[in-house]
Amino acid sequence: MREAAFVISDPCDEPVNAPALSNMAAQRRNLIQSHQSWTDDLPLCQLCGVGTATNCEYGPNGKGVQSHPNEDGHLRFRGEDGCFLYGVFNGYDGGRVASFAAQCLTAELLLGQLNSSHTDADVRRILTQAFDVVEKSYFETIDDALAEKAHLSNYLLPHNENVSFHQNQKVQERLKELEQEVSGGAMAVVALILNNKLYIASVGTNRALLCKSSSDGQNQVLQIGRPHSTDNEEELQRLAALGVDPARVRQAAQIAGQSSTRRLGDYRVKFSYGEIDLLSTAKSKPVVAEPEIHGSQSLDNVTGFLLLLSEGLINALESAHGPEQANQEIVAMVAAELALQSSLEAVAQSVVERVKRLHHDVYVSGRQRAPFCSRHEDMTLLIRTLDYPPADAAPAQGEEDGIVGEVEPQRGRIYPVSVPYSNSQSTSKTSVTLSLVMPSQNTLTNGTNTASTLEEGTPTPRSQSPTATLQSTNTQTQSSSSSSGDGRLFRQRGSQAAKPDETGRVPPYVDFTQFYRLWGGDHSEGQSAHGGLGPQ
Repeated sequence: MREAAFVISDPCDEPVNAPALSNMAAQRRNLIQSHQSWTDDLPLCQLCGVGTATNCEYGPNGKGVQSHPNEDGHLRFRGEDGCFLYGVFNGYDGGRVASFAAQCLTAELLLGQLNSSHTDADVRRILTQAFDVVEKSYFETIDDALAEKAHLSNYLLPHNENVSFHQNQKVQERLKELEQEVSGGAMAVVALILNNKLYIASVGTNRALLCKSSSDGQNQVLQIGRPHSTDNEEELQRLAALGVDPARVRQAAQIAGQSSTRRLGDYRVKFSYGEIDLLSTAKSKPVVAEPEIHGSQSLDNVTGFLLLLSEGLINALESAHGPEQANQEIVAMVAAELALQSSLEAVAQSVVERVKRLHHDVYVSGRQRAPFCSRHEDMTLLIRTLDYPPADAAPAQGEEDGIVGEVEPQRGRIYPVSVPYSNSQSTSKTSVTLSLVMPSQNTLTNGTNTASTLEEGTPTPRSQSPTATLQSTNTQTQSSSSSSGDGRLFRQRGSQAAKPDETGRVPPYVDFTQFYRLWGGDHSEGQSAHGGLGPQ
């Protein structure tokens, strides 16, 4: 590190050299901002949309308050030679690292470093090098601040009788400013498309999902890679090889305030890990910025979309409904919005707003999962379509946000039905049903897992048609889900305007006659005791 510019020539002097500090801060800002000019001329990808929401903490009355500025970042650029680059960055303790990484990583990958002649091995090597450059470049931008911080910390050694109370106070204030300037880090998930092949590079706990519709009508959802978290067995083994106790890491569930075992920035765990009790036994740097790279995966003849999700979005959905069906739920939301709206930006934002509303509704409901939903972090969703047909028209007038219905396959439209999207219907986990079918049995089967999507005490159908279920399988590095059907989320149905009758009521969209007949046959005794079932 360079020598600190913060010089104290005499103990009685004022401890703050204001002009020097101002120049140093300006130089650091200029260095960070200089990356913007490198990428300003790169065109944004028009096949992509991004939705965001800031963090929120709920009070007893259910009203939310933002606790800190947004710390997430993202990138979505179209380079030369058929190259596309996307990324979602989840910052913490400030958004500096996320912002820097988004700018610098773009400059390291889209300014001539990649071309169509590169092999898979070349691409993986270039991606790894780019992350390494981002990490080193970021620490160079805070080098002076770290040196100044170390210098001032030594100046305040205990029992330094030459330091007056006024000087001590000044130095303490400056140390707080420096800590805010140098602290923080970020997790990243980056998607690169080159030669119509997909590569995913990840550091930390963000997530990449690939949804593909096959020719036989199957919708398959792949989670590419696993989060680098304190419950990842491979990461625990890596830490154990460095001398860190994996049992303690698993029990603590966090390392220096974060669940990630890999991250960008965060000088504390990179340079001062020996002072952190959990990492003090490590023989070398335990928390690293080396990305895990998956790919290539060919996108030839693939119809679907790619999703990049920040940790905050994932956690909000899992807090509300449990982790079991989070991937399927988010994909169902995206597909439903894609059928409604032609703007990818509007689609991504609508999905984020749905998750935000779902999370809030579970909290105010006071149900079983309410304690997990008292707050959520910043949320970011990036959607990149892959030969996916856009909606050909805006939603019909009167369709309300949060209501889903059946898709007309030929036109990609969603028509409203009398069933709301499952905002807060589950106290445990929510199975994503992909068509509105009213079966006659008692439980809903979702692959090999069974889960209720209705309120407690409400009978739940067991047997669904093939178009109404998701099947899930999981492996160590990726999970997949598929749904049978015609490739769309909901069954075809004509659109008819509902008009109120003479009593002011609107006729139901769905005919439940067959359901009530079957239900009555199976529960005739119970129905006679309770006065029957059906609309009164």
